[in-house]
Amino acid sequence: MRIGLPRALIFYYYYPLWKSFFENLGMDVVVSDVTSKELIEKGIKVTVPEICVPIKIFNGHVINLLSKNVDYVFIPRFVSIDRGEWFCPKFIGLPDLVKYTIEEAKERILTIDIKGKREDTCNWRNYRPLCNILHVSEKQLKKALKNASEYWHQFRQYSMEGFTIEEAMQICDNKLTRNQILSQRSSEITIGLLGYVYNIYDPFVSMDIIPKMRSMGVNIITFEMLKEEEMSRQLPRKSKNIYWTFSKKIHQSARVFMKERNVDGLIHVTAFGCGPDSIVGKMIELDSDVYQKPFMTIRVDEHTGESHLITRVEAFVDMIKRKKYSEKRGEIA
Repeated sequence: MRIGLPRALIFYYYYPLWKSFFENLGMDVVVSDVTSKELIEKGIKVTVPEICVPIKIFNGHVINLLSKNVDYVFIPRFVSIDRGEWFCPKFIGLPDLVKYTIEEAKERILTIDIKGKREDTCNWRNYRPLCNILHVSEKQLKKALKNASEYWHQFRQYSMEGFTIEEAMQICDNKLTRNQILSQRSSEITIGLLGYVYNIYDPFVSMDIIPKMRSMGVNIITFEMLKEEEMSRQLPRKSKNIYWTFSKKIHQSARVFMKERNVDGLIHVTAFGCGPDSIVGKMIELDSDVYQKPFMTIRVDEHTGESHLITRVEAFVDMIKRKKYSEKRGEIA
């Protein structure tokens, strides 16, 4: 049986887990193509214009997978992975959104409800509905989830050692070693790169921002490189906490970066039309004033041009380098 995984949204965080899980069940895993202009345009055509660009991209990836003759497209309904926290409403309604947007997908959506208190999402009760559909036993399901959980936690461990998602996956698959990756790095400044994984790691959306910044002599830190306990200590007690799971992670990591002396500045990559980011982004901006840390927001949509994004990043990086060199010489920055 061929299971399709859309290369969009939370894919960049959970792909190692899903790939291991389905392969342990004897399924063929098919991943959609890398995001392209043509793929996005297909998603735009079937999606209401008011919705955020990541959803338009996701629909494009679903259409791409349907053309690959998959038996099912895996679209889990992410509800909650921690007490008192929830995912964006678009994640909660994603299977239904796709079902009523892409006619051909109706009978080929494979979905489960992700609920619980485990970030690895591997509570077997969440996955039990798949037994009848995939013709596997509960014993097989539990074993596959155990192996997938172990593989994912190893992947997360590499991420927390400072490797990007792609690098962590290459180390997990024994394609590259830690030393091979580290030997290719050189940096003059460190920047905290904020944003959801699908905005940072989709090469079309972010326009390969990480490789481009590294070519400028920048060391990159992202939220998934931080340990959970390190982030959880950052938020002050308030009458009302941020209850969107990954938005909270972005805000917490921003505060870590603000306080870290070795981090020279922050860049927040956000998608136009993102409701949670409209709030969290403003909170980070206010924090940057308090901590006197250089901060820039890059807002992308399907019309954003690469030259515009890179010009802004280059100017920001150059400003920080000049400031740092001036401070080293004892001058006023």
